[in-house]
Amino acid sequence: MITFCTLQVQMLALVTLTTALDLPSLNFDWQQPLSYLGLAPNNLTATGCEAACTYLTHHLPIPDIQPDNPREYWKEKSFFWSQQQSTISPSCFVQPLTAEHVSTIVKLAREHQCKFAVKSGGHAAFAGASNVQDGMTIDLQFLDMIEVSEDKQTTRVGPGNRWVDVYKHVVPMGLSVVGGRNSEIGVGGLTLGGGISWYSSRYGWALDGVRNYQVVVADGRVLEVDRESYPDLYWALRGGGNNFGVVTRFDFETFPQGDMWGGSVMTGPDSLDRVLDAFHDFAYTGGDDMDAYSFSAFCWYQEHKMFIASTALVYAQPVENPAIFENYTKLESMHSTLKIRDMVSMSDEIGAQAPNGLRNSYWTATFRITREMLQVILDIFMEELEPVKEVEGMIPALIYQPMSNEVLTRFSRNGGNCLGLEGEEGPLLNINYAVMWKNEADDEAVLTAARNTIRRSKEKAKELGLDHRYLYQNYASHEQDVMASYGEENLERLRSISREFDPEQVFQKLQPGYFKL
Repeated sequence: MITFCTLQVQMLALVTLTTALDLPSLNFDWQQPLSYLGLAPNNLTATGCEAACTYLTHHLPIPDIQPDNPREYWKEKSFFWSQQQSTISPSCFVQPLTAEHVSTIVKLAREHQCKFAVKSGGHAAFAGASNVQDGMTIDLQFLDMIEVSEDKQTTRVGPGNRWVDVYKHVVPMGLSVVGGRNSEIGVGGLTLGGGISWYSSRYGWALDGVRNYQVVVADGRVLEVDRESYPDLYWALRGGGNNFGVVTRFDFETFPQGDMWGGSVMTGPDSLDRVLDAFHDFAYTGGDDMDAYSFSAFCWYQEHKMFIASTALVYAQPVENPAIFENYTKLESMHSTLKIRDMVSMSDEIGAQAPNGLRNSYWTATFRITREMLQVILDIFMEELEPVKEVEGMIPALIYQPMSNEVLTRFSRNGGNCLGLEGEEGPLLNINYAVMWKNEADDEAVLTAARNTIRRSKEKAKELGLDHRYLYQNYASHEQDVMASYGEENLERLRSISREFDPEQVFQKLQPGYFKL
């Protein structure tokens, strides 16, 4: 969500994610399924990732980009959003065209004990999240199918798509799915980690709208996973991240959706208190209108040396200035993009200023909402920024997002998810501390400010009895223990499901990136 502040800063300059199966042993003859694909496993005489990469180059008809092709190799490295991810150098980038190709790659990685990473959109912030040093980075960009069912109830989506691809396909048909708000985010990572959406008040998060997953598990099988076929695995995939397999297709619930009203309202430093007032009121009342969703970002505008607030407002009907947003729209704005538009336009606005190549860090926390707590966190954010406000390229944002009881209630749809949140816990405050900067030399100072903001905010929340354990995966730092935040019971269930479908723990040991069980 940091890109939202980037956009607002630039605008101001212009105006000044078998139930109880008896699984076969992972020591089965892996050569046999490879031979069915026309491969010759006896040629695998070397060991390690280089051998696996070389074998794929010669025997599987897919792009396999290695350092000996420097032009393409460095181009692939540059496609990660975060500079930290682009510093990682895998043995190869492999780009499967089918789920069966993914199956073969997973088998080879396991046989050669080759570490691997899986990339959907490549928008994770920290190094190693979807790229791996000296391993195989499995780039899913060519798994890019988008197919709406004849009855228009389901849309099949490959993880190689970004959300803008999905919206450009379904919006002309008068349809939508519960998906990301930023056009440049990949479908895979956002959905597996949660997926906050403009439609969350009515439908929940993206993970709640998945009817079926096609997933390659550790022994190479390609499974169709829904609530009936593999109920435990289905539950685990709904928030469990990359711990259970490589998802090669998502089947999303699809619903009618026309134009909406939305955009952003930017206000200056004199209005920050009133933005907090409006946010507090909306957190408690916004869920009453299932077409309304909003978040507020508090940003340091380095060029003009001031804090601004930028609030995104979306109403899922073509109704201008709906009453639910009156507390925001009555504020004197420095800039506004509010208008009737479609989902493509709205997601493009959020994603338009998401430059690749800067250093990035995300941190998150969850709190119970009081007006006092909103002020406390913002004050801490401003205090901790003082030593780093003039760091080159510094664009920090503290983003407040409400999680109403109505949103949390939607988590029980379709068998529930593994996040460990209940319908009557809200309203909750999700915060995303998001920061961009230019140079590696400033890492420690910038990260210290972020780390201290989260630590001090949680300490104060505990004093006030307002702290909550939950960490939203898609906004978390690698220093944060996301899976433990789902609660002890859910974590143990996730580990049990992992052992059932992955007894050798391939996705824990060979896929080290992102958040492990």
